[in-house]
Amino acid sequence: MKRRSVLRLGAAALAAPAIIPGRAFANDPIRIGAVAPKTGPLAGGAAVSHWPNIALWSSQVNERGGLNVGGTMRPVEIIEYDDQTNPGETIRAVERLANQDNVDFILAPYGTGLNIAAAPLMDRFGYPQITSTCITDQVVDLSGQFSNMFFLLGGATGLAEGIVSVLAGMRDAGQIGGNVAMVNVADAFGIELAAAGRPALEAAGFNLVYDSSYPLGTQDLSPVMRGAKDAAPDAFIGFSYPPDTFGLTEQAQIEELEVGAFYTAVGASFPAYAGRFGPAVNNILGAGGVNATSEAFQAYAAAHTEVAGQAPDFWASAMMYASLQILEAAIETVGADREAVSAHLKETTFDTVNGPVTFDEHNNNPEYWTVGQWQDGLFRGVASTGREGAVDAVVKDGWT
Repeated sequence: MKRRSVLRLGAAALAAPAIIPGRAFANDPIRIGAVAPKTGPLAGGAAVSHWPNIALWSSQVNERGGLNVGGTMRPVEIIEYDDQTNPGETIRAVERLANQDNVDFILAPYGTGLNIAAAPLMDRFGYPQITSTCITDQVVDLSGQFSNMFFLLGGATGLAEGIVSVLAGMRDAGQIGGNVAMVNVADAFGIELAAAGRPALEAAGFNLVYDSSYPLGTQDLSPVMRGAKDAAPDAFIGFSYPPDTFGLTEQAQIEELEVGAFYTAVGASFPAYAGRFGPAVNNILGAGGVNATSEAFQAYAAAHTEVAGQAPDFWASAMMYASLQILEAAIETVGADREAVSAHLKETTFDTVNGPVTFDEHNNNPEYWTVGQWQDGLFRGVASTGREGAVDAVVKDGWT
């Protein structure tokens, strides 16, 4: 495999084109840039939901001869950069991919904040930005500024209202009381979700008895969880990223936080989360979800496991893969012209592993998963804005 070191970036990233070793291609490749964390606080999440899907998709495309561009089969070549979970490095990597690597397309970064940081440059260079891990209520504003930016995971309000509606259903069924503790990571993702969650909880008649935030990358979450426990909540909501999702769950058990509903956000759907906490994970709620029993998801999960050596998560992994399916379909329909691809995205319904996707004013709306729950070894969707296959949420009864 051709490899070259990429210098003069703080990330000191390695660029690794994903051409199948030992296989000769007669045609020029479609060069695709990828920038996302391989180090820093979000590296663990990207290692689950982002990078393995790029490896899976590029290997599948090249195994069948490449992308059909106007009747010519062209392989894909992936050039990767580590942005260190640093918006400045994201911007520098996008600029290098466009100006020096001269890539045909650039994949959307990982995470809400890094996608928003990259948007102005992606727009300036004319690259379609199909985000699969960006959750924000700024969809209208961002797509108004950046006409090539598209959103697959929906907005912060939809996600926040999803968990509030699940809690309301459990309260109305007599499974939990009306006191809620809420915490959030203090970056774009967590701040927006908490801002949407407060009025949603109030409108649903809940008492917000604890409301706290913590910086991205916080190592010691014990003060956060002790504060939550002291407030004696009936339900806990954590608008968290993967490192703190794991940390909050561990601290909840250490502090013996007994609630009928325990929710954390990104990372709750990771297989490693279930592996880390074992039986204690049963009936934990989390952000997103999938129809875990659908044939399409099961086939995708098997392929992911075979190529990446690990199972996908039960939320953003499939959406990241769907973004690549969408890009592939657009290129094979209109060619490698970026402007034509962006125009095609705005007017087409795409078949994906998650079902049909249509960008309604740049947003995969109204159909996306908002809440999932671990039930008997699967993280299954319990609330959505229109997806099929939802199951009923179950009250959490202790940590064993």
